[in-house]
This record gives sequence, structure tokens and C-alpha cells, in this order.
Amino acid sequence: MEITDEEKAAHYLSHIGYYRLSAYMYPLLLIPKEQHLFKQGVAFSKVMRLYRFDKKLRLMLFNEIEKIEVAVRCAIVNFGTEMTGNPFWMTDPDNFANSAKFTRSIHLIEDELNHTKEDFINHFKEVYTNQYPPSWMLTEVLPFGVVTNVYSNIKSKKIKKRIAQSFGLQVAPFESWLTIITVTRNSCCHHARIWNRTFSIRATMPVRMSRPWLSLPTDPLKVYFDMCIIKYFLDIISPNNDMLDKMKSLLTAFPEIDKKALGFTEGWEDEPLWR
Repeated sequence: MEITDEEKAAHYLSHIGYYRLSAYMYPLLLIPKEQHLFKQGVAFSKVMRLYRFDKKLRLMLFNEIEKIEVAVRCAIVNFGTEMTGNPFWMTDPDNFANSAKFTRSIHLIEDELNHTKEDFINHFKEVYTNQYPPSWMLTEVLPFGVVTNVYSNIKSKKIKKRIAQSFGLQVAPFESWLTIITVTRNSCCHHARIWNRTFSIRATMPVRMSRPWLSLPTDPLKVYFDMCIIKYFLDIISPNNDMLDKMKSLLTAFPEIDKKALGFTEGWEDEPLWR
């Protein structure tokens, strides 16, 4: 590997860590990779470019996922409260199919309530005698994974269907896509590599699509597919979103990035979803 500035390279290694950076070095090795020999012309600066691209991609996706999280929380709370007629439906065991899952959710809810420093929760505890706050307060302090677990355990098929329909999906794909978004969110949140990564969860696809989607064969285990799911939700939540512009700007700033390593297909810009 070419290292033009050893002092700077040592600085990055000591502050980022060799192990983290090695994930961006591995694809640059000659085959067989066990020999740990780099391809001709590989420079440490290229490794850092890959690292910076991945960081910017994570930040962009995390920002877009936040909008989806807020909208999904809102839909679950609104439809759940309206259709049960109970502001406290999320902590009522009668509304859930699996008692063991409900118990785990309650334990997580109680743990969050016991540790949160949010003023509105403390105010509720001081003013009201209810054991738990209403659902719209709970969803503001619960991790997104807990909220999606609450949804998956709802007993009423009508409620689950209505929530999923608000995003143009059937129940099974909606649950699956929320899991994909949660995994992607956690990867971004914990600074995990998403460039050139193969994810382990395969999304359940809808029987029919009522909105623009993909027409080309696409690897469902690459981050590009996750980006498509994010874009699908954004087009409902924020029809005039600028995710495409952000993606193009990022790819333009890093022209050396192999889009195939991200799962992009040839002609992806002309897909119905992106048009």
C-alpha cells in the first residue's frame, strides 16, 4: 500500500482504529486475500476516501430514516387509539396476540419510563395517577424497534391492516420493511459499515404495488435496496423530498466509488421509483 504521509496515516489509525479501517482495505487486496497483498496502485488515501464516503452515506440515510420513524410512530398511535377508543391501548394486554411478547414490551416500556429524563413524562407522573402514560407519550420515549414490535403483536387484524394501508402496503411487507429500516438505522447509528456490505435479512415483497417501485432485478441484501425502501416511504411522507438529489450529489463527490458494491443496478435512475 502506498502511504505518502506516514504521520497522518498513523494519526488516522490511532483515532479511527485499524480494525474499523480494515473493512475498507479488504476489497483492495489481491486474490487470494489470505496473502494480505494489495492490488497495484492502492493508496492509504483511497481507503480514507471509502471511509469518508461510507460515513456521509450513513449520515444521509439516518436523516431520511428519522422522517419515516416519526411518521410510522404517528400512524401506529393515531390508528391504534382511534380504532380501540382507548388512549392507553398500548399497555392493555387485551389488544395483543402474544402474551409473552406483550410482557417483554411492557418490561421495555417500564425500563424507558424509569430512566427517561423527559419533562413531559415527569409532569405526567406528578399530575396523573395512571400507571402508564397514553400511547402518544409512550411512542416519544420508546426505541423504534420496540414500537415496531408493538405493531407486530397487535391482535386486531383491522388495526394492523389500516396502519399498513396508510403506507400503501399489506401487513406482512409493512412489518418486513420496518425491520429492514430498523436494521439500516441501527447500522447508521452505531457507525457500522454499509458500503459493500451484504445484509442478512431478505425483505418480504408485496403481492401487488400500488405505488411506483422497481422494475429491474435488484439484490435485496445490498444497501441500495434499503435505500429504495426508504425512498418508497419518503414519497408518501414527503412527496417533494430531495433524496435523489442528495444521492446524486454524494455519488458525484465520490466518482471513484463502485456503485455495484452498493447494489446499484445499471440504469437505476430510470426506475419508476426514482423518476
